[in-house]
Amino acid sequence: MTDDTTAGPPATDDTLPADRYLGDPAVRAEWDNRYSERQQLWSGRPNGALVAETAGLTPGRVLDVGCGEGADAIWLARGGWDVTALEVSGVALERAAGHARDTGVTVRWVHAALAEAELPPGSFDLVSAQYPALLRTPDAAAERALLAAVAPGGVLLLVHHAGMDTQQAHESGFDPADYVWPSMVAALLTDDWETQVDEQRPRVAPDGGAGAHHTDDVVLRARRLR
Repeated sequence: MTDDTTAGPPATDDTLPADRYLGDPAVRAEWDNRYSERQQLWSGRPNGALVAETAGLTPGRVLDVGCGEGADAIWLARGGWDVTALEVSGVALERAAGHARDTGVTVRWVHAALAEAELPPGSFDLVSAQYPALLRTPDAAAERALLAAVAPGGVLLLVHHAGMDTQQAHESGFDPADYVWPSMVAALLTDDWETQVDEQRPRVAPDGGAGAHHTDDVVLRARRLR
């Protein structure tokens, strides 16, 4: 992710200017450090819930929120979707762009936090957020940004690890109270939305990669009616 989608032409997969980041520098540094600790953090394969929940959708414009090293974005692009992929870590984006070049697909990379990304409102047929680390704020900025990005008739797909929202704060510094969970987004859905899936289910996880120990997902899928 490197460029916001409203400031000039979208960035290509080999244009990742580090100085165009939109968001909290401390958040960027935290995630850059996490990615720098390993040559590959995730499995390199698309998330199972994304594959299952998009099986019946007609490809259109999709926003991949927290794209990491690009596996979901590349899978979507190969399936005919017009992909915009957003990520706070420049390290992850460099890897994602390299994988996209190797695969021969085009993705618009946006180097930004969701709430600061200045995305065109109501312009995506699918907004996919797979296990996102969205920071909670008093004004619910991240939750509202997810909803605002979905076009009328489009779908929001939010997937997270079940049970994480009820955990106690860890000594490592992780506190569930700091993050957005599917229930918080579901609580903001109005009559303008149709909830299609809101459930906990066994996780279909790619082999390898961080987070592989989680066994269950919470899946929220909602269609914007108007």
